[in-house]
Amino acid sequence: MIRRELWFGLSFMALIIIGAATVLFNAPTITNGHLGLLMLSLVVVAIMLGFPTAFTLMGMGMLFTWLAYDRDWHRTLDLMVQSAYKTMANDVLIAVPLFVFMGYLVERANLIESLFKSLHLAMARLPGALAVATLVTCTIFATATGIVGAVVTLMGLLALPAMLRGGYSVPLAAGSITAGGCLGILIPPSVLLIVYGATAGVSVVQLYAGAFFPGLMLASLYVLYVVLIAWIKPQWAPPLSQAERQVPLPPLSQRLADSPAAHAVVGLLKGRRNADVPFSHVLRQLGIVALPGVLFLLLAGFSYKSVTTVEAEVRYDIQEIGAMRSAAPAEGGLQEPPAEGGLQAPPSEGGLQEPPSEEEAAAPAPLGEPPASLNEPPMATPPATPGTAQPAAEPAAATATEAATTRPAPTWWWVVFAVFGALVSLFYLFLSFARLEIFKMLLASFFPLMLLISAVLGSIVLGLATPTEAAAMGALGGMLLAAAYRRLNLTVLKESVFLTAKTSAMVCWLFVGSAIFSAAFALLGGQALVEEWVLGMNLTKLEFLILSQVIIFLLGWPLEWTEIIVIFMPIFIPLLDNFGVDPLFFGLLVAMNLQTAFLSPPVAMAAFYLKGVSPPHVTLNQIFLGMLPFMGIQVLAIVMLYIWPQIGLWLPQLLYK
Repeated sequence: MIRRELWFGLSFMALIIIGAATVLFNAPTITNGHLGLLMLSLVVVAIMLGFPTAFTLMGMGMLFTWLAYDRDWHRTLDLMVQSAYKTMANDVLIAVPLFVFMGYLVERANLIESLFKSLHLAMARLPGALAVATLVTCTIFATATGIVGAVVTLMGLLALPAMLRGGYSVPLAAGSITAGGCLGILIPPSVLLIVYGATAGVSVVQLYAGAFFPGLMLASLYVLYVVLIAWIKPQWAPPLSQAERQVPLPPLSQRLADSPAAHAVVGLLKGRRNADVPFSHVLRQLGIVALPGVLFLLLAGFSYKSVTTVEAEVRYDIQEIGAMRSAAPAEGGLQEPPAEGGLQAPPSEGGLQEPPSEEEAAAPAPLGEPPASLNEPPMATPPATPGTAQPAAEPAAATATEAATTRPAPTWWWVVFAVFGALVSLFYLFLSFARLEIFKMLLASFFPLMLLISAVLGSIVLGLATPTEAAAMGALGGMLLAAAYRRLNLTVLKESVFLTAKTSAMVCWLFVGSAIFSAAFALLGGQALVEEWVLGMNLTKLEFLILSQVIIFLLGWPLEWTEIIVIFMPIFIPLLDNFGVDPLFFGLLVAMNLQTAFLSPPVAMAAFYLKGVSPPHVTLNQIFLGMLPFMGIQVLAIVMLYIWPQIGLWLPQLLYK
């Protein structure tokens, strides 16, 4: 197999070199743009030969910048320093080490073992329960870590032996682990989306919101495929035996229950009659039983209030410019102050006086003086005449009218909570003592992780925190979670810090190298040459998307996703405006595409991660065979995302109008 990979790599490099040579030899004159394409080809070949990516990018960028600047080292070094500083001043990149640290803490604390055990017991009656539990565990763990290699390796050590002992088909077991482990590329808090956002200038918050539903859709398609295969061919995924489904009850619960299948609510309500069981134990169990119902009622109440309350409408009394809010003189407008006087003292007699009598009101006023009183009410406004300003009856400050109203709850709210209500009702209807123990296991393993993930992603998506602030909160939450499970020690902390520093340094150096390379490529005119070539093909939007995704898919075989994002996205992004493609939508397609490349032979990185921890009888061909159906599901998901782009764009448009 190594020889096949070697031949594939050599063939790929030969194709790149032949293509670059053909373009150069057929060109009438060699321009700087052709030198840019030559630089791009040499970078890909050097990376495939094993040279460090970041330093290859920096070295090639500096060399070709020196050629473009007519061998002027001063300008070359100035460009390198400016590009590096501009990249490292990007605040978004601070989120990378924090999210990576959170992921390594969760991984090194070994929280996934109890999660997998509780999930496969909870799904025991489902066809292909072990494979489904593997996919759900991978989805949750990928959301908590975003590190593909770590998820695949850990699940290979944990889930693969369990599935092989249960009689599962090797390809199905291997495909479930590799496909589920690669979900970390797409599902937030994905490091890939942070890197893409920083490279393409797209909001990471909107990318996270956009990737949420495509990630869930892909995980759901995986689970649906496994359930159908296990139902159609049960010999590939045999159901769990009765012994594997059995959940031991604690001693006090055994006294309350005649059997593990006895109804938990009924048994607990009768538990007071049993003198051997402390009343505090019964209350604790009833509190755990009541927890889903209480949460459902609280969530329904708060959400109903939010969807039925209309925000107060504020109306301002806006007047035309120049209008006066106080009584105006006969000739309106602003007038010069009187020649004599200015601000004068008030009369000695006066101020507020009694209203005049009827005789005084009837007597004519002296010429030139305003009448002492008018027949209209004192606050009445004289009619406006052309050229005069209309006085305002309101005070000078703008007045606001607030009217908070309610509206009926939308249909989707009733549908969602009808489904949740039915699930809660089924939970209580079929809650046995055995299922209660499984629920307690989920409370201890599943819900703390989900709480951490929801707090981190919810604060980002709802705009309560920036990605960097949410990543810091997630890192602290990971430490607290590991401490709560009593897995946080100096060894775990040292390993997490070391791996975080290693990964973050790689990403930062890649960004510096990419900035220098992109600056050199643009300076040479390579971007303009590529744009001219693509636009000269007269492609439609669909044809451009297909061409770009095919190129990215092929590049995903020899190159890592980091290299593809930092090298080739600066080439693709400027072309999007010409075809009317949203960079956010393009980023979601790229993330799903690179996830497909991770599962596609002959250079599927996820397969080699799994092979490294698999038993000797599990071959790479079996792993590749199991990955192919899941790769087809990913292609289907990409097509669905293109046909219905609102799968990825609905949530960002809803939250960030």
